[in-house]
Amino acid sequence: MHAMHYEITLPADYDMGVIRTRVATRGSALDAFPGLGLKAYCVRERGVDGSPVNQYAPFYLWRTAEGMNSFLWGPGFRGLSADFGRPVVQHWSGLAFERGAAETPTAATKRTWRLPADADAAEAVDRALDRLDELKDHPDLHSTAVAIDTRTWELVHFSLWRTAPETDGEVRFRVLHLSRPELDDLSAGRHW
Repeated sequence: MHAMHYEITLPADYDMGVIRTRVATRGSALDAFPGLGLKAYCVRERGVDGSPVNQYAPFYLWRTAEGMNSFLWGPGFRGLSADFGRPVVQHWSGLAFERGAAETPTAATKRTWRLPADADAAEAVDRALDRLDELKDHPDLHSTAVAIDTRTWELVHFSLWRTAPETDGEVRFRVLHLSRPELDDLSAGRHW
């Protein structure tokens, strides 16, 4: 599994209806995309859920590297780059994934943190995966994943929710659409 995320920060007075229309008219294009576990079409709106910015910020869980590469070098990402400029694409190697009981997510949370140079990386990963285990039985959880960028030693914990719980230190998003062509094929639990 590969996790991927980019954030397109928009002007403070940007009409977010443009993004909602874009997702409503184009979001289903990835509903059957090969190699894609899920794509959450996430947004943040200035003044909503404590967000200081307007942002279009999709999050992906790829089942295969081939699917991810097909998207990045294909017409979908090219079109996004033509409309908004090419964003920095964050990428993490998947460590674990769990499904929850909720069917349709409306919210997402993301927490990232870097491991200190003197930290035991294996212990830090174990703690992150323990948190994932704690969440998997939450009745509002759709799915949750932990991944790592070993170049920067940054961990990401991303969760999709029917209704997101209030927590500190997490970025909150609204989910406008969920493409999930190979969600059922993402391996649950630790990925080693």
